[in-house]
Amino acid sequence: MTKAEKLDNNYINREISWLQFNARVLQEAADKNVPIIERLRFLGIFSNNLDEFFKVRYATVKRIVEAGKGAKSELGGIRAQELLEEITQIVIEQQSESLKILSNIEKQLEKEHIFIINETEIDASQHQFVKQYFIQKVSPALVTIILSHQVELPNLKDSAAYLAVKMVLNNANHQYALIEISKTMDRFVVLPEKDGKSYIIMLDDLLRYCLHDIFNIFDYDSISAHMIKITRDAELDFESDLSKSFIEKISDSVKHRQIGEPVRFVYDKTIDKETLSYLMAKMGIDSHDSIIPGGRYHNRRDYMGFPSLGRTDLLYSKIEPLPVKGLSLEESIFDSVSKKDYLQYAPYHTFSYVVKFLREAALDPAVRTIKITIYRLAEISHVASSLINAAKNGKKVTVSIEIQARFDEQANIDYAEQMQNEGVNMIFGVQGLKVHSKMCVIEREENNKLKRYGFVSTGNFNESTAMIYTDYTLFTSDQRILKDLNKVFSFFEINYKIYRYKHIITSPHYTQKAFFKLIDTEIQNVKDGKPAYIRLKMNSLSSFQMADKLYEASRAGVKIQMIIRGICCLIPGVKGMSENIEVISIVDKFLEHTRLYMFCNNNNPKVYISSADFMTRNIENRVEVSCPIYDEDIKQELIETFNISWSDNVKARILNKSQKNEYRKSKAPKVRSQFALYDYYSKKLEN
Repeated sequence: MTKAEKLDNNYINREISWLQFNARVLQEAADKNVPIIERLRFLGIFSNNLDEFFKVRYATVKRIVEAGKGAKSELGGIRAQELLEEITQIVIEQQSESLKILSNIEKQLEKEHIFIINETEIDASQHQFVKQYFIQKVSPALVTIILSHQVELPNLKDSAAYLAVKMVLNNANHQYALIEISKTMDRFVVLPEKDGKSYIIMLDDLLRYCLHDIFNIFDYDSISAHMIKITRDAELDFESDLSKSFIEKISDSVKHRQIGEPVRFVYDKTIDKETLSYLMAKMGIDSHDSIIPGGRYHNRRDYMGFPSLGRTDLLYSKIEPLPVKGLSLEESIFDSVSKKDYLQYAPYHTFSYVVKFLREAALDPAVRTIKITIYRLAEISHVASSLINAAKNGKKVTVSIEIQARFDEQANIDYAEQMQNEGVNMIFGVQGLKVHSKMCVIEREENNKLKRYGFVSTGNFNESTAMIYTDYTLFTSDQRILKDLNKVFSFFEINYKIYRYKHIITSPHYTQKAFFKLIDTEIQNVKDGKPAYIRLKMNSLSSFQMADKLYEASRAGVKIQMIIRGICCLIPGVKGMSENIEVISIVDKFLEHTRLYMFCNNNNPKVYISSADFMTRNIENRVEVSCPIYDEDIKQELIETFNISWSDNVKARILNKSQKNEYRKSKAPKVRSQFALYDYYSKKLEN
C-alpha cells in the first residue's frame, strides 16, 4: 500500500489514480493484440499525457509545497512533499517500463521489415540522402545555442527536446551547446526503401550524424550529444493591469507559460556527470524539481505521428462512421427533429449532423438566432465557418467561447477574433468559472412564432476529435429542454442573476444537490424494498463529497455500476463502505469521453447525458449542463449502450484498492465493447 493510500483509507489520491490511468494507456502499448504501429502511438499518448500531468497536476502540488503548506484535504491526507516523491518514483518506474515496451515493439517491427536505425547504422547508400535532407530541410530551421559562462542561458521552451552537445576542444577545454529538436519538422525521417525493407531514422539521430556539419567551426577532438527536456508549470498567471482586456491577459499569460517555473527535468541517463551538473546549474534546476533519468530519446509523444508507411495491415481498420437511423444528411434536419429527438454517438455515427444542422441554420431564412458554446474547436473548423456564414446571412449569432480551455487558449483566441470580425457576438466566459457545457439553441420563426431547436452534447463540437472521442449528442426540439438551455445563455449575459431550471441540471449552482437528490431516491427505494440501482459512466471521479454520497448509497444496499476512464478516488468493494460498488475502466481504440448518468427510479429510469464529470471543478467551478432524456426510444438506446460497455471482458480493467489494473475476465463470450457498439448501430440500420 502506498503512502497516499495509508493516510486516508476512504479515497485514492487523485494524482496517484491518474498515474494508474496512464498505466492503462501503457498496457495498450504492451498489448500484442493491438496492431504494432498503433502500439507505438499509444506510447506517444502515454508520453503526451505525462507531459500534461507534470505541467498541471505535479506543478499544482509543487506550488503547495513552496507555499509551505503541509497536508491538504484535497490531496487525500498525504503531505504534498511526500506526494511529489511518490509521483516521481512511480513515473521513473513507468518510464522504465515504457522503454522495455518500445524495445519490444522495435523488434516486432523488424519482423515486418521496418527498421528504426540510428546514426551509427547509416550505410553508404543512405549517406547521400541523409546529408541532402539535412542541408535542404533541417539546417535552415535549426536553432543552436552556444553555451558559455559569460552569457546567460535563454529560457528553454516548455516540453521541447534538446540535444545537449559536449565538445572536447584541442586545448582540453570543453564547449557546450544545445540543439532544439524543432516541433515544426517531422520527428521520423523515412529513408529510401531498400530490398523491400523500410528504414526510418529519428531526427535526433540524423542531427547526431550531422554534428560536424553544425559545429565544424570548432576545433574539437571529440563530440557527443545527449537529449534533455524541461517541463514547466502550465498555470496561467494573470497580470493586474486594468487597462488590458481579458483576452489580452490570457494571450500574454499563454506566452509567459513558455517561461514558467520548471517542474520536471528529464535527461539521457548515459550523459556524463560533468555535463549534467553544468546544464542543471545553468538552467537553475535543483533537488526540489522532479529529476528523471530517461533513455536516449525524449518527447516520445511524437510517436502519435509515427508514419504508417502504407502498412494498413499494421493499423486498426478504419471504420466508416454510420448514419443516424431516420436522420438524413440529404434532407432538412429541422423537419426531422421537429417530429422527434435523435441521438448521435460519435465516432460510431458521423459528426456531420452537427455541421449540417449549423449550415442549414445559416441558410434558412426562417432562422433568427443561433446560440452556441465552444470549448475546443478543430484546427480547421467547419463549425466556426458555419457560424460565420450565419452571421453574414443576417442571423443573430452568439458564441460563448472559453478562452481558458487549457492548452487551446491561443487557438480559441484566434477563432474568437476571427468570428468577432465577421459580426458574431462573442461572450468570453463567466468571471471565475469555465464554460464547459456543450449546447446550441436555434430560434426559428414558424407560423409567426419562434420555435426553438438545438443540440446538447457530452463532448466538444470538434470534427477532429469526433473521430476518436466517444460522445453523445442529442438533437431536439423539446421546448422544455430548450427553454432551460436558453436560460443558461441568459446567465452568460447577466452573471449576477441565478436562474431556476425545471429540466436540465446545471453547475455551479445545482449539480451536486440534484444528483444527491437522485441518489437519495435510490436509497429510499431500496429501504422500501423497491428496485434500485445507479449506473454511471464518466471520465473522472475526484470529488470526495460525491464519493461519500455513493458510499452512503452502497451501505444502504443500492447496487452501483460505474465505468470511469481516468481518475477514480472512490475505492469500490470495501466491506462496510462500498461493497455494492463495482468500477471498471475501458481503454481501447477510441477515447471514452461520454458522461451518462442513470438512476432506476423504481424501474422508471431517469437518464441524463452530461458535460460534467464528478469532479469538484465540474460541480463548483464550471458552467456545466446535464440533460434529461425524455424520448423513450433514446432512453432505451442509452441503457443498451451502457450495458454493452459494462459487459466488456476484453478491454475493461477492474478498478479497486489494489490499483493493479487487472483485466476483467469472464467465461462469457468475449465482448470488446467499442467494436460491439459499432455492430449494435450497424444492426439498428438493418431493422
